[in-house]
Amino acid sequence: MKESKLHVYLMPGMAANPSIFERISLPKDRYELHLLSWILPLKNESLRDYALRMCEKIVHPNAVLVGVSFGGVLVQEMSKHLDLKKLIIISSVKSKHELPKRMKIAKRTKAYKILPTSLIKNFDALAKYAFGETVVKRVELYKKYLSVRDKAYLDWAIHNMVNWDQDAPIEGIVHIHGEKDAVFPAGHLDGYIEVKGGTHVMVINKFKWFNENLPKIIEA
Repeated sequence: MKESKLHVYLMPGMAANPSIFERISLPKDRYELHLLSWILPLKNESLRDYALRMCEKIVHPNAVLVGVSFGGVLVQEMSKHLDLKKLIIISSVKSKHELPKRMKIAKRTKAYKILPTSLIKNFDALAKYAFGETVVKRVELYKKYLSVRDKAYLDWAIHNMVNWDQDAPIEGIVHIHGEKDAVFPAGHLDGYIEVKGGTHVMVINKFKWFNENLPKIIEA
């Protein structure tokens, strides 16, 4: 018997937990949401092997897989081992060619290796790196969202973001991106759905746009 609902799996961004999706609401008669969380990487684990472990959490066939930021990179790697109805990335990139210049320089110089410990000690720096903006008065709010602060995880995540080697976009991928994204500036990107005024945290503060448009994008 054919299932009546589409299963939509949501993967948060680097260092973030699933509470970033707390205001995402799709029609319950047509969709069932499943929130994914980061697991700690094994020692020297490749992004491919990590993605394979995460695939074990996708228990419904023909699912929709949505990833934000570095979570968008992860779901692209996961999609290589799954039969999906749709692959959607938000505030992310589709290949190494869309990475901003500062990340390409960090890859070449290995400068990213000095970052993780300082990010753990300085929450504002972590928010700046993960969300593209300083915390200022919203520190408690951001602490709620950025709860994955294990040093081994941050080392691994930043290394795999900067060194991601995807050469060409995956066929059929849907890319949603904010006009004012400071982490992955839109000027480096091709082929995406633009959200006017959207920043790197638009899945949190532009949730109404997603609630209105995600069903149409999924069904398109």
